[in-house]
Amino acid sequence: MEWITGMNVAINYIEEHILEEIDYGKLGRLAGCSSSHFQRIFTYLGGVTLKEYIKRRRMSLAATELADSSAKVIDVALKYGYSSPTAFTRAFADIHGVTPSEVKDGAKVVAFPPMKFQMVVKGVTPMNYRIEKKEAFRVVGKSIELKQSIEENFKITPEFWAKASMDGTVQRLAGMIENLGLLGISTCNNTDEWRYYIAVETTKEADDMEEYIVPACTWAIFSKEGPISGMQELENQIVTEWLPTSGYEYADAPDIEVYYNPDPVNAKYEVWIPVIRKDN
Repeated sequence: MEWITGMNVAINYIEEHILEEIDYGKLGRLAGCSSSHFQRIFTYLGGVTLKEYIKRRRMSLAATELADSSAKVIDVALKYGYSSPTAFTRAFADIHGVTPSEVKDGAKVVAFPPMKFQMVVKGVTPMNYRIEKKEAFRVVGKSIELKQSIEENFKITPEFWAKASMDGTVQRLAGMIENLGLLGISTCNNTDEWRYYIAVETTKEADDMEEYIVPACTWAIFSKEGPISGMQELENQIVTEWLPTSGYEYADAPDIEVYYNPDPVNAKYEVWIPVIRKDN
């Protein structure tokens, strides 16, 4: 399935189940990828996280009901998944800038219509990449459990790197490198438990560290040099510019960051995206 089409199928699913707890895994399956990959694509293409989008849609629909009916605030709150009127009021005001009660008195609100994704080819900035098939390989390092929401993981992973640097883990791993560089591995593909590893590829044993086998896969490998802060910009560019017209789609495998030079100002790094050829 063309993945832009799959994204829109997932959007339709959200609309049809907006009053229910949305299954992020289901959205990924509808779009033909993992929940993590779906959330990442959604965030980069839509400019808002999936969690925030669902909140905006619910509050937009709630505002319409409050303005056009005699429904009680508590009933509308319950309908849109809030057991507490206080929590509903807080969420409503965060989106609209006014309280639900003020809407009943004629206050203006903000409309957030459903998204619809379209193919837009940008290609302004060149990207250096290669496609490489690689057999499974072993890494060792430390890991941390991730949440099923990338919004939370955007906070967890930087804190994990900071801790690993402070306690000497990063320095120790750097001394064990046999191939590649220092790795950041997100095992957020179709598995029950999501984890993030700071690791290195090595044959050495480390009893106090964890072992992980990166599966055999075809990778789209993007390389860049410059400020390490450009990593997220590169990932955004991959998803919004390269992936739609590449002839590839996400495969069921981890995402990998490879750091060859840890200098935050003049870093050398790669982003590895697991890919498979699209069905024609």
